[in-house]
Amino acid sequence: MSTTYRQLPQITQSAFPQPVTALAFDPVSDTLWTGTSSGSVVAHYGAQGVRGVAFPVGSALGVGKLYATESYVRAVGVQGDGLGQWGKGGANKWFMKNNMTITTFSNNLHNSSFAASTTSPELLIINAVTGNVTQRERVLSLLTHLHYDTTHGVLLTGSGDGELSYSDHRSRLRQQVKPVKAHTSGIQGLQASGNYVYTIGLSTRQGRPFPDPLVKVYDIRTLQPLPPLPFQSGPAFINIIPKGSSKLVITSNTGLVNIVDTTNPTSNEFYHLDITSYIHSTAVSPTGTYLAFGDSEGAVHLMTAGDEGATLPLNGFEGQAVEWADSPEPLPEIEWTDSTPLNTIGMPYYDELLLSSWTPDFLTTPLHFPPPAKIPQQILDTMRVNDNIAYAALPKELRGRRNVVVSAPRKSEGRFRSGRTRRGSEPETPAEEYDADSVPKAYRKVEIEYSKFGVEDFDFGFYNKTEHSGLETHILNSYTNPILQLMHYTLPIRRLAKSHIITDCQREHCLLCELGFVTRMLEDARGTNCQSSNFCKTVTVLAQMGNAIELIDYGRENADLNYAHMIQAFHRFLIEHLISEGDMSPNNPRIFTSKSSSGTNSGEPRPAPSPITQLLGFKARNSVTCALCKTTKTKKSMMHIVDMVYPHPTSTKDNNPGIGACGFSGVLRRSLSRTSQHKGICPDCGKYSVIQTRRQVATRDLPPILAVNAAVYNEDSLNHWKDKPRGERFVRENILVTGDLIHDEDVEPVEYELRSMVIQIVTKDKHSHLVAIVKVPEAQMSQNSELQSPWFIFNDFVVRNISEQEALSFPGNWKVPAVLYFERRKPQAQLDFTGLPDNIDESILCRDTNIALNRDPGLIKHELLSQDELPKPGTLVAIDAEFVQMQQEETEYRSDGTKKVIRPARLSLARVSVLRGDGPKEGVPFIDDHIHTSEVIVDYLTEFSGIKFGDLDPHMSRYTLTPLKVVYKKLRLLVDRGCIFIGHGLSKDFRIINIFVPPEQVIDTVDLYFLKNRQRRLSLRFLAWFVLKQNIQTDTHDSIEDALSALRLYKAYHEFEAEGIFDQKLEELYREGRQYGYKPPPPPGSTDVRSLSDSPVPTPPQPAAPAPFPMGGGNFAFIPPHFMPNVLAPPNFFAPMASPNPFMPPPNWRQRQ
Repeated sequence: MSTTYRQLPQITQSAFPQPVTALAFDPVSDTLWTGTSSGSVVAHYGAQGVRGVAFPVGSALGVGKLYATESYVRAVGVQGDGLGQWGKGGANKWFMKNNMTITTFSNNLHNSSFAASTTSPELLIINAVTGNVTQRERVLSLLTHLHYDTTHGVLLTGSGDGELSYSDHRSRLRQQVKPVKAHTSGIQGLQASGNYVYTIGLSTRQGRPFPDPLVKVYDIRTLQPLPPLPFQSGPAFINIIPKGSSKLVITSNTGLVNIVDTTNPTSNEFYHLDITSYIHSTAVSPTGTYLAFGDSEGAVHLMTAGDEGATLPLNGFEGQAVEWADSPEPLPEIEWTDSTPLNTIGMPYYDELLLSSWTPDFLTTPLHFPPPAKIPQQILDTMRVNDNIAYAALPKELRGRRNVVVSAPRKSEGRFRSGRTRRGSEPETPAEEYDADSVPKAYRKVEIEYSKFGVEDFDFGFYNKTEHSGLETHILNSYTNPILQLMHYTLPIRRLAKSHIITDCQREHCLLCELGFVTRMLEDARGTNCQSSNFCKTVTVLAQMGNAIELIDYGRENADLNYAHMIQAFHRFLIEHLISEGDMSPNNPRIFTSKSSSGTNSGEPRPAPSPITQLLGFKARNSVTCALCKTTKTKKSMMHIVDMVYPHPTSTKDNNPGIGACGFSGVLRRSLSRTSQHKGICPDCGKYSVIQTRRQVATRDLPPILAVNAAVYNEDSLNHWKDKPRGERFVRENILVTGDLIHDEDVEPVEYELRSMVIQIVTKDKHSHLVAIVKVPEAQMSQNSELQSPWFIFNDFVVRNISEQEALSFPGNWKVPAVLYFERRKPQAQLDFTGLPDNIDESILCRDTNIALNRDPGLIKHELLSQDELPKPGTLVAIDAEFVQMQQEETEYRSDGTKKVIRPARLSLARVSVLRGDGPKEGVPFIDDHIHTSEVIVDYLTEFSGIKFGDLDPHMSRYTLTPLKVVYKKLRLLVDRGCIFIGHGLSKDFRIINIFVPPEQVIDTVDLYFLKNRQRRLSLRFLAWFVLKQNIQTDTHDSIEDALSALRLYKAYHEFEAEGIFDQKLEELYREGRQYGYKPPPPPGSTDVRSLSDSPVPTPPQPAAPAPFPMGGGNFAFIPPHFMPNVLAPPNFFAPMASPNPFMPPPNWRQRQ
């Protein structure tokens, strides 16, 4: 029998033995947290058990449970005063006292909260940051064990009477499944891994509790029992080994340890601890390297899987430094005299206002003018002081820039549309950047601020006055914005992406499709801010599936994060996916025809590779030579990205850029054709020798688009890029590239033009972000004389026109290159896009795209379009959409009672309805699709959306369920066909759907029925009651009802205009609204007095659980994807809706004073 673990010397708590009642390994530091029977938590550092921080938990009967995270330790005492949370240094974060004793608590839920149970019995949901109870629910029996299963998003509960169940914490904690009787006399341990849950407990023998000799196993999806695992010694503790999620550690009270593989129960490891007492607690380290056992004599027994003599941290890696307890500073000795100042004594705490606390009347007001510009360093260096007066010569480049002052006060608040004044733009300090290490203003990071009107109120137009759209931040993986701008303004790649969205792509998550949607949006927006939420969501899904790149959440990134390294890794990740997703072999169209790919030796044309490979790919010949036997083997490979390799500083004799091997062209050629050496065993001679690898790239094989990763990771590499004193630059707009002379035509160099760059901006405090510097093709063809050059900087949603000199200059350490794209000067004749599809299939509006397995025909409310009804330019359609909440709003409350929205709630499209706007079938919907999503939904917003649990699940929905990509293509087709969209509050709907609709194609009833001087927009429900004499949204919102009401309001508007009474009706509308508080009165006989508003208030989700359906001869459980996020969906399913995308609101159709 093989053994993995060996025993280490035990850790003794103190000279006075106290039973160790709880254990927990720290996940990020070399620390083992122990709880004693006296109610104290003690930290032990390292496998030697050096005693560290200690603090009480408010219980005299011992610590009941410990839970350690990256930043704090949570503990509860046995029959204690409450539940508390402490920092790693022992400082208490919060302590929650409860009237009833808290028995246990769970690990963290997905939304920064956790569950706890009391002896009432009650189940509580507690905020992990503040310790406040957010939900409280009565339960039927006393809960002794709680565990949140992150795989299925459910809270497993074990009760004192032996019942096992689980509940959905988002649905007010109502029990979702019928509990099963796991043990007759109580559950002692509960663990979950994958699709299985394991329990140990007590059974009854001769009327007395007895340890159950079986470890019960249940399928977590159905709670059906599976074959148990025997353990005759009586299991007292059970743990999961993290690195081997199928391995259990079963421990008895007497110290017998059994490690069993649940997939192969015959594979067991048995150990017996050298103890003379009983085991009271167990724990497994985060990597499974250590096992810890606490006994009743105050000792902790450790077992390790490390090699003999090796010392490994308890957490498995070099993590955070341990926090030692702060020793109190000794009180100062005061020698009291008549001149001793009173402030040496210190101030006591007061419960009333002190006289020294001045009122605001005594406080000085801030200056109304910005501070003066800094004096340039070059002037300070030449300054002479005579009689307290400084003199310096004015340099030539500064002449004409003196004595520039502002003429109006500067506003300190964020820039919002609702706060615009009539004075125009605000003044700023007229500063010139002379310090090479200072980041210019256009390159600095700008944050989005939120007013009470949401992100739509932020004035994006102030930061972009060009015709080229920027991309917003505040979403997951928004650091990819510069790469998207780079791809968009590379015209061949833009053409391929736009063509791909026309094809019938069957991938659930396709980056090429999302890139095509983003490029269409940026093309149509023409300066309006956009958002790549769907693209970033797809990146998140693919990155999690392949564990390929790190995910970066905006605002939560590490300050030391190297964005240049991140974006280059993502660049390679993106190109690999674009290649595979665009490959339609053997039907790939031939876009680029090179001399090396024209045909085979037999004269037959070669199959065309993936379109992205034709644009970015180039063949490389790799020669591997053994230094001993001189055997050389050659193989060919396809490359798409060039990683720059810089010469060693000592080997660079001439630092003049552009000359010899030190110029950009020379370094690029060295990077293309590189030689490397390594030691290894030669497969031919079988000896250990030096193996040399040489890569050669022929000049004629160079691609139409050359993608380069700059690979600037140190100061020496950056020195190549920095501007030289004589104004010479390392990289130029046009370069000549020569490969290896393999063929006769390789003598002629290839000329490339620099098209775009991704730049990392590094501030003095080492915080960084990314920008894109692009040579915009549309600007090259523009006749606008106000442009400095065709070069633009895209700093997320900040877009500025810059000069070519500024674009190609690298003045200091703050500007670091990351990715560069070059375009071949004369490949236009060889690029042929005629083989790409350019027309979308319009029959998608005439096809049923349902994927729900149990659709109820009686709930189908729409009638598909016929071929004769396909929309034409100017066709009226009414639209409305409903949404569900995927992430709660994050709000910061200040000490003065005000609040600031840090991040708005993230919504996702759940239902969209489109109605015919005219014709014989006016008002009949032709699209009424619920949107399939497999992402965890935080709140269904049922009161405002009408969506309930199961409506978006293919196995449970009774409605027409359609993949997001198909719905997006339908709406995209309607926009391209020139339809006029009628609705209420469409700007928000289109932003969340992530589609841009030209303002001339939008008629919003919220703007039709609006008086500018009243500064209040009216709800759809109130407009329908007053104008149409109808009561809508009485129970919940229905998108068909809302779209039909908007259509009728538009028709009524035209009727009022034709009669010349619209202005009168509008005045009556506001007068009536002021009387009723802009809410329709309840209909006769109704008790509906709820307050309605246009902004939905979050409501808890509906109860949900997997329901068994009869199939064949037995019952099989359909498990929604919500419970199995790691399971791949069938090929007909598509990606769920991602985070929202703000767009420009449509203009007012009537500007009335």
